[in-house]
Amino acid sequence: MQIGTAVPEEKILQQVPHHFIQSNSIFESYNVAMFEADVLERLKRLFAIHPVVLMTGGSMLYIDVVCKGIDDLPDVDSELRATLMERMKVEGIERMRAELKLLDPVYYHEVDLQNPVRIIHALEICYITGKPFSSQRTRTAKQRNFNILKIGLNRDRTELYDRINSRVDEMMAAGLETEARNLYPYRELNTLNTVGYRELFDYFDGNCSLGEAIEKIKANSRKYARKQLTWFRKDPDIHWFHPDQQAEILELITDYKLQIKD
Repeated sequence: MQIGTAVPEEKILQQVPHHFIQSNSIFESYNVAMFEADVLERLKRLFAIHPVVLMTGGSMLYIDVVCKGIDDLPDVDSELRATLMERMKVEGIERMRAELKLLDPVYYHEVDLQNPVRIIHALEICYITGKPFSSQRTRTAKQRNFNILKIGLNRDRTELYDRINSRVDEMMAAGLETEARNLYPYRELNTLNTVGYRELFDYFDGNCSLGEAIEKIKANSRKYARKQLTWFRKDPDIHWFHPDQQAEILELITDYKLQIKD
């Protein structure tokens, strides 16, 4: 998943050590709770030799889990998960959405209804506990033993959308279609239910033309960008800048370091 996940070029990876880049197989079961544990363990080692570690990305829940932690929910029964996954395959995602709406209408109106992993997980917790998933999400931030400075980068909406559209064109030119064809035999994996692959799989299935698939990738990428901004704007601790405001960002970092020392 080199192109579709925008893995940094080799020359960039060599400039500074990167972590959690292509660290897992698409066949592995991996979730946000495992990511929290892995990152906190890695940070112990990194902070032993570095005063500052930079976390970057746009996956909202995965950033939040490092900064705030995650609710302690019951372990999921593997047989129940297998049953729900099989039902998803046979009955379709719409049926599972309707079930979630019945069991937990609050979370139904919050969750990404295009994300079967989130829907299945919520149903699992509902069935195991007999209570709505949303009622068990305390969202109480855990104390971390390191300081956190959050910096958000944003652009004018037209500029942002133009860059997203151009990036998709660049990914197609770099070979995204070939990469997706190589992954097509494994399309049922949750890992591949991702913008960029999902739309090309529809094209391979004959459900749309290549041009239509590319336009869907652009539209879904823009939609995800809006979702990112909506999520992050709810966080009052984020300091927002245009990417070109490098001097202002450095000034903020300098002031923050002085505050910590005081």
